[in-house]
Amino acid sequence: MQNVLVTGGAGFIGSNFVRYLLGADAQVRVTNLDALTYSGSLENLRSLPNPEHYSFVKGDIFDADLVVRLLRERAIDTIVHFAAETHVDRSILAPEQFIQTNIVGTYTLLEAARQVWLQDASLPKDGLRFHHISTDEVFGSLAAGEPAWTESANYAPNSPYAASKASSDHLVRSYGHTYGLPYTLTNCSNNYGPYQFPEKLIPLMILNALEGIPLPIYGDGLQIRDWLFVEDHCEAIALVLRHGRNGESYNIGGNCQPTNLEIVNALCDILDELQPGSPLTPHAKLKKYVTDRPGHDRRYAMNIQKIQRELGWKPRHDLHEGLLITVRWYLENEGWVNTIRKQKGYQAWLDENYARRGEERK
Repeated sequence: MQNVLVTGGAGFIGSNFVRYLLGADAQVRVTNLDALTYSGSLENLRSLPNPEHYSFVKGDIFDADLVVRLLRERAIDTIVHFAAETHVDRSILAPEQFIQTNIVGTYTLLEAARQVWLQDASLPKDGLRFHHISTDEVFGSLAAGEPAWTESANYAPNSPYAASKASSDHLVRSYGHTYGLPYTLTNCSNNYGPYQFPEKLIPLMILNALEGIPLPIYGDGLQIRDWLFVEDHCEAIALVLRHGRNGESYNIGGNCQPTNLEIVNALCDILDELQPGSPLTPHAKLKKYVTDRPGHDRRYAMNIQKIQRELGWKPRHDLHEGLLITVRWYLENEGWVNTIRKQKGYQAWLDENYARRGEERK
């Protein structure tokens, strides 16, 4: 792994991975290809380690000519594919973009890699890797008492987002089986941490609480997710790239499955602790139950024994530590928050999110 193309590297997980990889490996060179859609921002990529080994290219994964040119001119031996539409609510409202980006976009990347790596044979095949970032949502929903998903779990996606990611997973595997494209695949659980766009649960709750805005909780708030601190996820991806077996998939989870309500309560407690003099304390009084999301999956849980056994990875941060780091980061980075809120697309998302629930943001 010498020359890495990261797609979607201006987004939340992608930018954290770029930062992690540049800091962990002084030899690697990273090219970041990102279209800078609503949730991607160059603000996420300020003050990178080893900046001389980093370059940014604004472009779309649909641009086959651009991708082929980058692979050739930069001797790319590793593709780490983050670029995706990711928010379930958005996929329910407007599924077409999820189909285009997550399925057709992945196909375009795979075709470019097949052309340059396999047909042109531009680099030694044993040093190549297409790594696909996926989600636990492809597995559907677990009932109470059901065992956590292993890598062999059946796919049963329940939202347009999950279905589009499941489709892209199958495409990646098919290119490995049919054409011999070297690949690995990881299915991760819910990430949280610095630089996360405010549409997601944890940053939304933090920022709403700081402004005294209601904290919307879907349904009864007892939906269960497996929460993973983003830096732990980045470390796991790097291990898979270096030591994971070709053609294998690995689950990456946080070994932590609280309810959404427990997450919100924990965030409120941390804010109370960090801002004891705030007139908004206790922040839990801002909680507001709202109509549940259509088809909302009840429970996710990841079995991570395979990556623990084969690669020796396990999450370093427990939930309280990770949430504390995250809350402090948002408190200390008001400039980043303000810049993101001024970006094209943020206000449209905000209005859409509240209008969907028939509410005003107040």
